[in-house]
Amino acid sequence: MKLQRKNRLRATALGALAVSGALVLTACGSDDNSGAATGGNGGKTSAASNIKCDGAKGQLPASGSSAQKNAMDLWAKNYMAGCSGVEINYKSSSSGEGIVAFNQGTVGFAGSDSALKPEEVAESKKICKGGQGINLPMVGGPIAIGYHLEGVDNLTLDAPTLAKIFDGKIKKWNDPAIAKLNSGAKLPDKAIQAFHRSEDSGTTQNLGKYLGAAAPSDWKYEAEKKWPAPGGQAASGSSGVASQVKQVDGSIGYFELSYATSQSISTVDIATGGSAPVKATPENASKAIAAAKIKGTGKDLALDLDYTTKAEGAYPIVLVTYEVVCDKGNKAETLPTVKSFLNYTAGDDGQKLLTDAGYAPIPAEINSKVRETIASLS
Repeated sequence: MKLQRKNRLRATALGALAVSGALVLTACGSDDNSGAATGGNGGKTSAASNIKCDGAKGQLPASGSSAQKNAMDLWAKNYMAGCSGVEINYKSSSSGEGIVAFNQGTVGFAGSDSALKPEEVAESKKICKGGQGINLPMVGGPIAIGYHLEGVDNLTLDAPTLAKIFDGKIKKWNDPAIAKLNSGAKLPDKAIQAFHRSEDSGTTQNLGKYLGAAAPSDWKYEAEKKWPAPGGQAASGSSGVASQVKQVDGSIGYFELSYATSQSISTVDIATGGSAPVKATPENASKAIAAAKIKGTGKDLALDLDYTTKAEGAYPIVLVTYEVVCDKGNKAETLPTVKSFLNYTAGDDGQKLLTDAGYAPIPAEINSKVRETIASLS
């Protein structure tokens, strides 16, 4: 009962934060905040939050991944409470739109659920004078497979079955392949309505990487940000896919766990070949992310994830959201705020917020390199 109450409280809190569109949070000063810092005074620290403002001031525009939206909501709110006079404006759109905005020089950083492609790095050199765009892993977590099926409270699927569902090859919920994985469940003779993202999305790409690696015989598409399979129904953003799944009986879709948590959407357990199906939880995602290797070079910290893991309790459908910045050549007017804000999000306080929000903290060994890189940004 305590766990259920905790989950309800968590869902209520996150639900209040999960608003769509652009997020513009403005810090409001208060005569009662005697311990709060002012961002423009060179580094006073909030006694309550221990956030180092380090000269941060003015507006910091950023945009991109909707996967990290709920984390950004929490981070921005806390950061601006500690650094008055600073406005973090994170527009939750998609990874693709974030990278475009970054390479056009209109944002201080971008959020992306997949690392920069070589051509995107080349493009970034026009904006990052003397440098280039790099990937800083900041948010980890499971990509939940959410479903809405009246009368079915627990559902297990594996990679081949998921691939066939999202490719339109399995059309009914009582299909023998689903029934085999769910012995004893009363599966209805109901059409499956699969929802996917309408815009370019790193979440889509990460799901594609999982399906391509774990079910190569059943998922023949390249892992791209654009949804590749025919059929299905499209919705905008993770919030849009989650809303459709919440409303439509017989539906299934994919989105970050925080969206399932905030809207009380049931999630699929994944059969990986281990001794038991694995639930989508931050802890189980962390077990998979902890095995990631850094594949980036220089200051780039792009990760190589293992989507085929069979380790006990490791949830395989994971993503890591990167904050994309210039290693050199960041805009002078926003650089102090970029470094201060990202130093907070990568710090102990910022990372501790992630688990309760349905995300997974970045493993300590990798995160230490992230902090070092943030300190070196110029």
